[in-house]
Amino acid sequence: MHTRALVLFSCGQDSTTCLAWARARYAEVETIGFEYGPRNVVELAVRQTVLARLRTTFPQWAARLGADHMVTMRELAQLSDTALTPDAEIKLGARGLPTSFVPGRNLLYFTYAAAVAYRRDVPVLVGGMCETDFSGYPDYRDDTLKAMQIALSLGMGQRFTIEPPLTWLDKAQTWQLAQDLGGAPLVDLIRSDTHSC
Repeated sequence: MHTRALVLFSCGQDSTTCLAWARARYAEVETIGFEYGPRNVVELAVRQTVLARLRTTFPQWAARLGADHMVTMRELAQLSDTALTPDAEIKLGARGLPTSFVPGRNLLYFTYAAAVAYRRDVPVLVGGMCETDFSGYPDYRDDTLKAMQIALSLGMGQRFTIEPPLTWLDKAQTWQLAQDLGGAPLVDLIRSDTHSC
């Protein structure tokens, strides 16, 4: 059984729920965030506040919440012209995908997260991707995440497990999961302190 996990933590509703989910299952949980441009500046600004509030609101969680890692990925803005990298309007694009889709973003996130996890001997990567609320993003799909798990494991010579606990949940079920994991205090913290782009 795995004892350590690394959560892709954007500090939004989904990733905060995933952090609580991982904390309930693993002896130690670390977090990783990615700074990629103007659209996620607000999320990054509240990261440390949310992590600190989780520790004080749930003292029993504090011992399980380990290091927080931050990776700068400004190259995403150079690689793709999307509504999540510059300050632009989100609408439906020419290929039928929202203009908020950043090609390969989650693939890069998992690659960078796996590199950090490899160095820290953490075998589980947790992400808040969801097929029922994924806006059509191909890199949110269960098949993509399974393929990524295989590629990372083969490419790094170490078995990684990608856990996406929200894959088949809708938003109401995600709120219920947060309620089940931390009751009203967690739901209130998510509502008042987190930020989803």
